[in-house]
Amino acid sequence: MSTVDAPLPSDDVLAARLRGFGPAGLLSIIAILAGNFLFIPLSAVLILLWAYWSRTPWRDIGYVRPRSWALSAAIGVGFGVAFKLAMKSIVMPLLGADPINHAYHYLAGNRGAIPATLFLLIIGAGFGEETLFRGWMFERLGKIFGPGIGGKAAIVLITATIFGWAHYTVQGIAGVEQATIVGLVFGTIYTATGRLWMLMCAHAAFDLTAYTLIYWDLERSVAKAFFY
Repeated sequence: MSTVDAPLPSDDVLAARLRGFGPAGLLSIIAILAGNFLFIPLSAVLILLWAYWSRTPWRDIGYVRPRSWALSAAIGVGFGVAFKLAMKSIVMPLLGADPINHAYHYLAGNRGAIPATLFLLIIGAGFGEETLFRGWMFERLGKIFGPGIGGKAAIVLITATIFGWAHYTVQGIAGVEQATIVGLVFGTIYTATGRLWMLMCAHAAFDLTAYTLIYWDLERSVAKAFFY
């Protein structure tokens, strides 16, 4: 039997099936999407396992070493803080959102909730949501829509919509509006850079800024900074 006719090793077959959209590939997609319903950030952990077992290059899900970890982190944190303040003081008031995020107002002055909240915002949101909604979804949808400009625009719109509606159950329409805008902005940046580290820092900083406003009961003041 020639080398060309030789069957692929079993691990190569599994990798190819996990990268595809047959039964194994679809099962992996379902498992990943269901992960966070069990605990956060299980979906992101499953994505890393999927990337390893499917032999998907880490760069394909945005795991690219930055030229400078510190500089990328600083840019991400600065952008995340500024973005959240702009959303709270300008964008969301224009959309008619309540200045108080009632879904999380219980966190105001709540010292006992600090450890769990920091874990969810830094690990769950920064690492977990960026790996899921940008890194992995862009890779999967990229196989369907292709590398063209139209395909990339469609992927940004689809992932932003999914990201937005994922916030509906807890935060309602205002949460959907804000998360969709964040998804559009972060998705566009990811399309341009193909890198997640800065976005992970920006996402964590965005949510930590929101948490700070809630904890110190500053939401109303910031929301009315420009509109009374």
